[in-house]
Amino acid sequence: MSSPFRHAGFRTFYAAQILSLVGIGLMTVSLSLSAFSFGGVAAGGWIFGGLLAIKMVAYVLIAPVAETLLAPLPRRATLVGIDLIRLAMVGAMGLAGAPWQIALLVFLFFAASSGFTPLFQATLPEMLPEEETYTRALGLSRLAYTLEAILSPAIAALALTLVPANALFFLAALAFLGSMLALAVTALPAAAPAIKAPFLRRVSKGMTIYFRTPRLRGLFLLNLALSLAMAWVIVNTVVYAGKHLGAPERYYTLLMGCYGVGAAAAALIVPRLLDRATARGVMAGGAFLFAALGLLVLAPLPLPALMLLWAGFGAASSMVLTPGGLVLVRSAASADRPAIFAAQFSLSHAGWLLAYPLAGWLGSVTSPGAAMAVLSLACAAVALAGLRAWPADDPAERAHSHPDLPPEHPHLRAHPADGGRRRHVHAFVIDDLHRVWPGRAAAQDA
Repeated sequence: MSSPFRHAGFRTFYAAQILSLVGIGLMTVSLSLSAFSFGGVAAGGWIFGGLLAIKMVAYVLIAPVAETLLAPLPRRATLVGIDLIRLAMVGAMGLAGAPWQIALLVFLFFAASSGFTPLFQATLPEMLPEEETYTRALGLSRLAYTLEAILSPAIAALALTLVPANALFFLAALAFLGSMLALAVTALPAAAPAIKAPFLRRVSKGMTIYFRTPRLRGLFLLNLALSLAMAWVIVNTVVYAGKHLGAPERYYTLLMGCYGVGAAAAALIVPRLLDRATARGVMAGGAFLFAALGLLVLAPLPLPALMLLWAGFGAASSMVLTPGGLVLVRSAASADRPAIFAAQFSLSHAGWLLAYPLAGWLGSVTSPGAAMAVLSLACAAVALAGLRAWPADDPAERAHSHPDLPPEHPHLRAHPADGGRRRHVHAFVIDDLHRVWPGRAAAQDA
């Protein structure tokens, strides 16, 4: 079992990811506390949900275009430059004096992040081309997200004993500075040569691959299912802590820290689960687990039980989110990975764009427990739809035909074909030569 840490450059690359996520986490904690100070119990969740919706708008609209524009640029300089922009935006949030100023800075910050994250994610499988090593790296990458969930509330709780809430923005800026320095000393693999094509076609390529691949349609629905229930945890934990526990600043950080512990533990286990089960099964299990746990919010639980419940939420979220990168890598050629990661980034956040305001609105018009029950049932229903879209029998290699290709075509030389329709079998992904997913009887021409 090969450890990713043995690979040159991965250690600093991973450190940059952790620091970047801690910066976002500290900023998010400060935003949630600012929203609560503006709206209180009655509207704090709604205001925070609106800020997160702005984040999703930036991600959904800009990610595909950003990937197309940034693809020809040197990767390291591009990532460092985006971190510099994010550092400036989050520092400005600490100086903002009105909600509209924060909202504008939030949009600009996440507009820059919409170019950073897909490029970062698409670089990882090229840095670690062996699937086993990459699978372990996915677990570590998900662990970085969960470390953020643990470290950010802990750092925020400690800092809030010394400084006001808006000073957390400046701590976030320091984290982005660290990410910049780590990236600056990391050797990154060169990007695959860009295929010349009209701009709009390049922008839409990732979406085209995504929606023509059944397992990716299922991936989208399972991510959407998770977002519906998980949005309640992110948006309404601060409101729940204020209403039921009486001290939002103290118990919000405690509960989200427990969420992070559960997510971290599961992130270490999921790569081993993927050795024994399919990504489809692990992800669906996580979605149904999250929905079942969500119904427990209806019960008047004591604090220790709430801590375990939030840890369970974290574990279920890692089960859904960790295998996603492996599914994407299996579904696209190397040259198309940045485009498909950008499509995944945009589409998954489109789900959050729906979920965040919905969670905030439900939390404002009904009790927190009732809101979570509604969202948990929706999570389970969408997860069932995801299982229908993603067939259980999903081999990587598929039989298909190329009746229109000449016999001397390089693709047919690389993968010899038989018969007049030039039928052959190989690992199948949607690309310029394979535009249609093979049917059950592999009767479709590709």
